[in-house]
Amino acid sequence: MLRLTAAAYADMVAHCYDALPLEACGLLAGPAGSSHALACYRCGNVAASSRVYTVDPLHHLRADRDAEAHGHEVIGVFHSHTHTEPYPSPTDVAQAPDPDWHYVIVSFRDEVPMTRSYRIVEGQITEEPVVVDAR
Repeated sequence: MLRLTAAAYADMVAHCYDALPLEACGLLAGPAGSSHALACYRCGNVAASSRVYTVDPLHHLRADRDAEAHGHEVIGVFHSHTHTEPYPSPTDVAQAPDPDWHYVIVSFRDEVPMTRSYRIVEGQITEEPVVVDAR
């Protein structure tokens, strides 16, 4: 299960809206080894595409450093799907760098954004619940 603070969730979805019509991407951070995202790091999509994303390496480095400065670590990545369901594409699976990360997709296929999270280990996709803290 992935837990997000209300602020991290709101920032993640807002970033995805802001990037339309392109895919947005970013990183989630929390306590080491946890599944609780306390921070959302907006990152640039250097692919500048509505179909794929590539996290800007400089933004990734800054997120890593800021998370570490707060005693946290990056625990996942998020991106948006502008026209398709919130399910990892073959490209998403091929790019999944860390089996311990949460892979979150915010989809704008329907009128209301849908958010789903997955674990991707050796090409195997497993959906997990997403819980947003009330406060």
